[in-house]
Amino acid sequence: MKWKEAVTKLQPYQPGKSIEEVKRQYGLTSITKLASNENPFGCSNLVREAISGYGTSYALYPDGYATNLRAAVAEHVGKKETEIIFGNGSDEIIQIISRSLLYPGRNTVMAAPTFPQYKHNAVIEGADSREVPLIDGEHDLSGMLAAIDNETSVVWLCSPNNPTGIHIPAAELVGFLSKVPKDVLVVLDEAYYEYTDAEDFPDSVKLLDSYENLIILRTFSKIYGLAAFRVGYGIAHEEIIRKLEPAREPFNTNTLGQIAAIAALADQGFISRCKEENKMGLQQYYSFCEAEGLAYYPSQGNFILINFDMDSDEVFQYLLENGYIVRSGRALGFPGWVRVTIGSHEQNEGIIAQMKSLLAMRSKKQIEI
Repeated sequence: MKWKEAVTKLQPYQPGKSIEEVKRQYGLTSITKLASNENPFGCSNLVREAISGYGTSYALYPDGYATNLRAAVAEHVGKKETEIIFGNGSDEIIQIISRSLLYPGRNTVMAAPTFPQYKHNAVIEGADSREVPLIDGEHDLSGMLAAIDNETSVVWLCSPNNPTGIHIPAAELVGFLSKVPKDVLVVLDEAYYEYTDAEDFPDSVKLLDSYENLIILRTFSKIYGLAAFRVGYGIAHEEIIRKLEPAREPFNTNTLGQIAAIAALADQGFISRCKEENKMGLQQYYSFCEAEGLAYYPSQGNFILINFDMDSDEVFQYLLENGYIVRSGRALGFPGWVRVTIGSHEQNEGIIAQMKSLLAMRSKKQIEI
């Protein structure tokens, strides 16, 4: 087989263990998954009603233009329908952008660590990835600007950044955009946009009026609680959308996903409640970290990155065996740290109790030594 060399060197995405798999492996009856930044409160009841009311044949292809969803999203964000592109999750839009703009001889600039699919897709397309280290969990925008040259096609900004949860303030983002060459596409990945409450978080959609080389990515997988349906979207000038569309699969958002997303958009009260619950949940972890003297990054997302100052995999394994699935920082570029999705109040209490037990065990061992 004549494989792309890049593909032979890449590892496929490794999803976390499923709840049922962990139950079987460790003989547990109850598992709480706090690893993938999913919404612990599920989705709006309007979604369930809309899906249960679907009576059309499953044999028909979905609407490839996502007509009704397109109209709903365009109204929601205040842009024209021709300024929207849909994907099988925002992951696919990352793939579409990479397929359209990255190839051997070109390069792309991103922070490190950040969402790994930026680099993953660049490698597949044969482009060079220029990774600029974070500074205290934040994008080094000056360093990223310095990394851009005549062969740069795409710059990736993840705000709030995954896995640190730190956002790019409005003034800094505007300063950055004003200096990026106009022939370089800036991708602003706002997967956690609906969770943010920072006063200086940018109104990015308004920035599209001033920066024609900007595309904003958002998703229904996080606060909307529709990760199983895989619906994401991008917002950009018509010309960018028109150039990206040929690289999009013709039926990439499924019928039920489109129906679910329309219903989810209609219940902004649910979104407000989830945002408030998340804010209170973050405070539970902040209080725990400060009481235990653990470093952490204040987060604008629905997750928190905590420094346990010990082997990340050991923390992961201990919590796993005690009924909680999290993400080890080793795989995220933060050895010694653990990323935890914010759960319900009770779920947060439960895992924090297990974390306290782990720290007490470590302290006891250190005393004995």
